[in-house]
Amino acid sequence: MDEFSTIFPRGGENVAYAQYFTGKSYLNMLSTEQVSIGSVTFEPGCRNNWHIHHASRGGGQILLVTGGRGWYQEWGKSARALYPGDVVNIPPEVKHWHGAAKDSWFAHLAVEVPGEDTSNEWLEPVDGAQYDAL
Repeated sequence: MDEFSTIFPRGGENVAYAQYFTGKSYLNMLSTEQVSIGSVTFEPGCRNNWHIHHASRGGGQILLVTGGRGWYQEWGKSARALYPGDVVNIPPEVKHWHGAAKDSWFAHLAVEVPGEDTSNEWLEPVDGAQYDAL
């Protein structure tokens, strides 16, 4: 690993969710009470699969970018570059992905918005050719 760091420790390799990522990520759960908050670090080129945060009421996710350079994209829209200090509010029921730029480490806090009947649906990987074109 290189010297990339953010204000939160990197955490261990994200093996529990590795099947939903292209590349290697790391997870440090900062809070599992009241509101779930995880610090996720992506190696260069790592991104998660398309996914949806379902909820019958409330729910969704908030990303707080803490380091590096990355991408966020909603289905049917152009990808948005992300930098430290950026905030992404992801409503429930929106298909999306997020991850590192191909030449940069990337880190964000993932805040799970409380809601009713919440669940995550993991979908297909991001198309490699489309990702490489970013």
